[in-house]
Amino acid sequence: MKKIITLSLLVMNCVFMQAQTYKEWVRKADSCYTAKNYELSVSYYEKAFKIEQKDDRDLYNAGCSASMAKKNKKAFKWLNLSIDNGYENIAHLKIDNDLKPLHSEKQWNKTIDKLQKKLDIIGANYDKVLEKELAEIYTDDQEIRGEFMNVYRASKPDKKKIDSIGKIMERKDSINLIKVMKILDEKGWLGKNVVGSQGNQTLFLVIQHADLKYQQKYLPMMREAVKNGNANPGNLAYLEDRVALREGKKQIYGSQSSMNKKTNKIRIAPMIDPDNVDKRRAEVGLGTMAEYATKLNVEWNLEEYKKELAETEKLENTKP
Repeated sequence: MKKIITLSLLVMNCVFMQAQTYKEWVRKADSCYTAKNYELSVSYYEKAFKIEQKDDRDLYNAGCSASMAKKNKKAFKWLNLSIDNGYENIAHLKIDNDLKPLHSEKQWNKTIDKLQKKLDIIGANYDKVLEKELAEIYTDDQEIRGEFMNVYRASKPDKKKIDSIGKIMERKDSINLIKVMKILDEKGWLGKNVVGSQGNQTLFLVIQHADLKYQQKYLPMMREAVKNGNANPGNLAYLEDRVALREGKKQIYGSQSSMNKKTNKIRIAPMIDPDNVDKRRAEVGLGTMAEYATKLNVEWNLEEYKKELAETEKLENTKP
């Protein structure tokens, strides 16, 4: 994603943002991570974890910050704690660019083995063939996107590289979609009790990255899967938003960003009833818009957003 505020402003935000609660410390740590101030990010995660150490995703993200800050011992400590607290995505762990500095350490293989042993116990009754296939699809889907974002976020993006990787990504997406459609059409939306949480996540990711007609086809199936406990409500929120925007409607949960053609900056795409978006997000297990915007490197101000939204709608309504 293109940066829309200066690095110096990001650093100021991560340094001077007031924090007292666990969530506030984590938000501050995330802001520093986005600003590439990894040492400060680590220090704020430390403050957060003095309050509690329960969220596997926060512990995992802290491990990433520590790895980038070259604090390997702390990185492994937090990664192992994330596994103890429920982290299961071994495919992501293996390809995460933030963790590559740890790969040469002896502790790396021990951490991978620890998670694999845990997954072997949890997944004793999984469909092993489908679980393996979906793990490979996940790696295909996420690894190429990691390469794409590394080039896209460079200080001087190479357009030829972006176009080249983009074409590879489109080809991989097409192949992955064929495989996932076959699974969905023959077996339905499989829950994590059948293919594990990573496999279940992969079904969503491939459909989320597909063309609109395929998203429209499988959206009702995912809605039903959420009702039956076989899909993540937060993931469904992302798909609902993407489909709504592609259909020319407003999003519901504020999960999608777009370009403001007037300012040429990235912003949260138009949504319904912005005043109550945090309530809707909470209902599906998503964090607040302020927390989400920090991760997107987008400034979030509810009143400014509503003002901008009204101006955009007024401009569109006055077009001939």
